[in-house]
Amino acid sequence: MTLSRRTALALGAAALASPALAASADPIAGWTVINALGGLNDPNHPDAKGVTPRMLADAHASGQTAVNITLPYVFGPGDPYQETLKGIAQGDADIAAHPKDLLKILTVADIARAKAEKKIGLIWGFQNCAMVGQDAHRVDQFAKAGVRVFQLTYNNENQLGGGSMADEHLGLTPFGREVVDRINANRCMVDLSHSGRQICLDAARTSKQPISINHTGCRALTDLPRNKTDEELRLVADKGGFVGIYFMPFLNLSGHASAADVVAHIEHALKVCGEDHVGIGTDGGTTQIDDLEAYKAALTKEHEDRVKAGISAPGERADTHPFVDDLRGPDQFRKLARLLGQRGHKPARIEKILGGNFVRYARDIWGASA
Repeated sequence: MTLSRRTALALGAAALASPALAASADPIAGWTVINALGGLNDPNHPDAKGVTPRMLADAHASGQTAVNITLPYVFGPGDPYQETLKGIAQGDADIAAHPKDLLKILTVADIARAKAEKKIGLIWGFQNCAMVGQDAHRVDQFAKAGVRVFQLTYNNENQLGGGSMADEHLGLTPFGREVVDRINANRCMVDLSHSGRQICLDAARTSKQPISINHTGCRALTDLPRNKTDEELRLVADKGGFVGIYFMPFLNLSGHASAADVVAHIEHALKVCGEDHVGIGTDGGTTQIDDLEAYKAALTKEHEDRVKAGISAPGERADTHPFVDDLRGPDQFRKLARLLGQRGHKPARIEKILGGNFVRYARDIWGASA
């Protein structure tokens, strides 16, 4: 598209006038920024115990208000139920140890409180419902303990249905329907990230409340099973749900996604879902790798372990980074806001994408207060 000189000058003036576009201003100042799936970790020191000063400093510096944190169990050895109970206890202990910095999120009112008190809100979530076992009422126990997001499957098939690496025709099992009913009854989020196509469609139609896909990409742009078809995205949005776009290699067939790919997938999701249903779920934290060259050996080992465990997805390779190189670290949300602004998106829409739409969805599911 060729711009006239008059149009170019007008856009330049708008960039200077708009805080969302001006490079010298903080484009997310005052906004509620929500990462629908992220982390509070330091990949430079993966064996670090608990929450470190750098994790907290980077999270605060990022401007995010709250983040959905994955609790164990996801995959691997150990009893899923027991590992999950230990994970909840450890997470609660981390918050108790840092009351000036962290706040456990149970309601939308807690998100507002985290913003007002300049704390990082932590939302407890699952990325696999294996810990439910064969007892759907365990959902009640986990919800009482503060879990607010229940992702039904990881990459493989489980007792609820098919993951993204299983046969995509494996839908929601009868037991899966029981679990969805219990999640609904507890007013928690039903998350279909990592799911197969049919279980996603089934869950969206079965759930009495809107569902979410908290971290994904668009398969119409990048045909990989971790990304969602337009059919899935549209149905979730039509039912009032939420779709978060991740900062992951699956956004580009090369396995090396860029910030431009993130923007492209957000824009496609906007076209399919509408601007009230799209957000971000980066699938990463705000502390970046300091030495990418030194990280290569650890990444190779991690990929080998995932292949051996049978959970590696197409698009993952030993040379791909599980993040977007030019959209990481504490400035990632500000950079994304500026990039969207440069594409012509207005501040009000960008604010929705960076957090407002998740808050709207959370209010529909959790309610405004306890």
